Amino acid sequence: MLRREARLRREYLYRKAQEAKQHSIEDKKQRLKRALEENRLIPTEIRREALTLQKQLEFDDEGGEGVSSHMDDEYKWAGVEDPKVMITTSRDPSSRLKMFAKTPRPGPEQRESDDEFPLSIWISAAPVCIGRSNSHIISCSLDGLIVCHLPFGPTAYFTLCNVVMRHDIPDLGTMSEAHPHLVFHNFTSRLGQRVSNIMKYLFPVPKDDSRRVITFANQEDYISFRHHVYKKTDHRNIELSEVGPRFEMKLYMIKLGTLENEGTAEVEWRWHPYTNTAKKRKYLTNE
Repeated sequence: MLRREARLRREYLYRKAQEAKQHSIEDKKQRLKRALEENRLIPTEIRREALTLQKQLEFDDEGGEGVSSHMDDEYKWAGVEDPKVMITTSRDPSSRLKMFAKTPRPGPEQRESDDEFPLSIWISAAPVCIGRSNSHIISCSLDGLIVCHLPFGPTAYFTLCNVVMRHDIPDLGTMSEAHPHLVFHNFTSRLGQRVSNIMKYLFPVPKDDSRRVITFANQEDYISFRHHVYKKTDHRNIELSEVGPRFEMKLYMIKLGTLENEGTAEVEWRWHPYTNTAKKRKYLTNE
């Protein structure tokens, strides 16, 4: 089993290295194509390869999506197999953190409500997660959230703020046990699509008649998490009831690896808050 995992890991790293080369070639081809279309001088750094790149351009299909990514394979069973999520905390969690961690999935002593992640298990030690047939690990604290896709990654790191526990919400609605519909608002950039995929595949496919909705709404790169159930009051109107919890998330890093190789995994994206301060940047949208 260990040899098989090591082999699969090597194959994954090889595909990733090949992808980087292909992206470099694709970038040069697009720069050459733009220069030819706009009747401009070919950039100096690609002049030696211009003839070869032009021949390759002749074989490219119109309307293609460019180079495929190894990321395309990370969620290839999404929607076919239900996700199996393991939720962990630190070794000595506070009572408030235990309550927050168990809200997505009730522990043995909390069975009156179902979960945010419908096929998840709550445990208190991360090493237990490794080696199980899980699709995701979620490591949570009251100010941070780590979402790790197994077996090879990616791992997304979020900060949390404005956390409101489920039972602190006034006029709390009744929790539905149905798989939730998901709403993603304002995730229009390439990074935004990446983040929406990371979060989307934590949840199984809902049935059409499910009346449970989870919303991820992006505003100024802060992602608001909201959880509602709804019912029809008449043929034109519906009534929403918040069932919680609620909080805001901010992405600060994505790594191409899992929690066990955190120190060696390549960083796919990192938030640099002090760069390009002259112009405000929005990472999850195309603005």
